[in-house]
Amino acid sequence: MSPKFLRRNKFFDKFEKSIEKKLSEKSRAGICIEMHCYRQKIAEFCPGFFLLQSMERPFSSYVGGRGSENMGKKLLAILIGYIILAVILLPLFITLLWGGFFTQEVKEAKTLIGIDDVFSPELEEYIVGVVSAEMPASFPEEALKAQAVAARTYEVRKMQEAGSEEVLYDVGQAYNSVVEQKKKWGENYIDNANKIRKAVKETQGEIMVYDGEPILAVFHAQSAGKTEASENVWSSALPYLKSVDSEEDKNAPNNEYTCTISAKEVWDKLQKFGELNQDETNLTFNIIDRSQAGYIQKLRVGGISLSGLEVRTALGLRSANFEVERQGDSFVFVTHGYGHGAGMSQYGASYLAEEGMDYREILCHYYQGISFENIA
Repeated sequence: MSPKFLRRNKFFDKFEKSIEKKLSEKSRAGICIEMHCYRQKIAEFCPGFFLLQSMERPFSSYVGGRGSENMGKKLLAILIGYIILAVILLPLFITLLWGGFFTQEVKEAKTLIGIDDVFSPELEEYIVGVVSAEMPASFPEEALKAQAVAARTYEVRKMQEAGSEEVLYDVGQAYNSVVEQKKKWGENYIDNANKIRKAVKETQGEIMVYDGEPILAVFHAQSAGKTEASENVWSSALPYLKSVDSEEDKNAPNNEYTCTISAKEVWDKLQKFGELNQDETNLTFNIIDRSQAGYIQKLRVGGISLSGLEVRTALGLRSANFEVERQGDSFVFVTHGYGHGAGMSQYGASYLAEEGMDYREILCHYYQGISFENIA
């Protein structure tokens, strides 16, 4: 038991004895003064003591009566009630408040922040920075609008998940400040910035929802001809992230990309997953399973089984849709597409915009069964 708690108990013992003495002396004025002083002291221990002030009138009426023995007993009973509340219930309340209730309150706060609570000029300015970093300004306006809505939706969902009404700058989206935009675009800064700001302004506050909730609006640079289903990337099936055709992606620059990595480097980077049971001189790859979209789900490297995503991340490959071949002391990887492959293909969005689709039609193609809502 803490010294502070012992001091509180001694204080209330003194309080009770003092009141009993005052009652025995039938000093009504003394009781009134004592009550006022102790209420002030109790308030120092209990910030919520103001709740008890509603009892002040009954106390005054008891003290202001004829000072009968019955009245004294009633007063003593009420005073004991004060003591029980302050000594027993108050510490319990404080324990609950400091020991777990606050955590629960934070968890509930995530559900209390609605999508209408997160819109702000700062959010729209942030989306300008994201679009400028994530998509070439040379892409068609409808593709830029689709990117703006996807980026805004992704940000709003992350803000809700975090229980935050403030814009979050570290949720996994690229972002260019004005300084970075000027450096990247040079003499084309004004034209490019105006084009992107126009796309953001014309979709102001617009997000994608599924069953009334902001979707996980992921996107990637280009697929291998089909986008990937969410469960093949994150092991969680989302009804709006299905595999859809994006055939024109095959014509995107560097859609098929070849890179060569030494066997030693491959061995060094993959042995962290477990015992390969093969040294770098005889290390082998055996692809076991691919998804419908062509992305590797399972392969065997030496003596361990890995996912295509694990190999892609460890080796820095452009995609988990790849072929691999050993050539001497190196491995040659041929990748298809760029990125995880789920959600909207940015190159595919550009192609669909050139074909005459507006941004909503583009988004409905890549995110199945969604609808639109405006939070502005």
